[in-house]
Amino acid sequence: MSSELRISPRDRQVLNAVIEIYIATGEPVASQAVARKCGEKEGMSAATIRNVMASLDEAGLLEQPHTSAGRIPTARAFRFYVSQLPHTTASAPLTPQRQEQIEDSFAGITSSQQFLERTSHVLALISSGVGVALAPVTDLHALEHIHFSRLTAGRVLAVVVTKAGLVLDRVLVLDHDLGQAELELAARFLNENFHGWSMERIRAELVRRMEQERNEYDRLMRSLGELYRKGALHTDASGQSLFVEGVANLLASELDRERLQQLLRALETRQRVVELLNAYVDARQQTVRVVVGLEETLPEMQDLVLIGAPARLDGSHFGAVAVIGPTRMRYQETINAVSYIAQLSDRIFQPPQ
Repeated sequence: MSSELRISPRDRQVLNAVIEIYIATGEPVASQAVARKCGEKEGMSAATIRNVMASLDEAGLLEQPHTSAGRIPTARAFRFYVSQLPHTTASAPLTPQRQEQIEDSFAGITSSQQFLERTSHVLALISSGVGVALAPVTDLHALEHIHFSRLTAGRVLAVVVTKAGLVLDRVLVLDHDLGQAELELAARFLNENFHGWSMERIRAELVRRMEQERNEYDRLMRSLGELYRKGALHTDASGQSLFVEGVANLLASELDRERLQQLLRALETRQRVVELLNAYVDARQQTVRVVVGLEETLPEMQDLVLIGAPARLDGSHFGAVAVIGPTRMRYQETINAVSYIAQLSDRIFQPPQ
């Protein structure tokens, strides 16, 4: 909608001043406040500013909560305001102090899972909104290493380490006892043949091989079939891994109690948040995306903003990072932080020279 909006430079100056004052104060903005901010500098009288604000009201960019009060920006106004901002750190860099704060927060990170978990915390802290990070299930559940240990007759401990650093372990109760040598042979076969494969793909391939193999691998395939059927490669999650922090930050917003309760329920329903990120953050996008008003996807999130970007490692997409917060947000600073963190993973996981 903002791309279709055409207003004069004077109207834009007044609208931007109203938005910035409203972000800072949270109160309806009177013409006197705009005059103090830009009147003298731009050579506009108080009467001119009042007329401009009235025309912006008629255009659907400002609204009056009460007849005697000042005006507040509409969602359309925020979309126009955001469209004027740089959406990459290259054109609007973070301050050195903020860069240092972010990089210190990621000290000691050794896996993409840890990176995304820490990201949600850092973004919540910086934005005073909700920090969100999403890992694709294929990345989260790609095999790095598997190990089997025989505990007692018919009982085996299976330990699966994923490429994302997630450790999945479970005790399998088998119908037929397997010795430690057979377990080690099965683990070696999986590690050598399926390293980097998703669990879903490994399971499908094992089923195919168990149906087709009728040669010297029969015994190995019987062992693998027993381990597979008892859940050795089960991931306990069919969806994507989601990290959310900072929900309490919304408690300080101006949302009424009923809407806030609806919003908190939506955020607790993690699949709804996954759907939200998948709807708005595209792995192919090269810059941060800002969406003002999320009610088309989640009605409970009306008047909230999403600022998100895909995270990459060696040029490949491995997740999404975002902030969800009220329209009264420090947009440029949050855009910069999301952009910087989305590009930070490549440097964090670079091997030492």
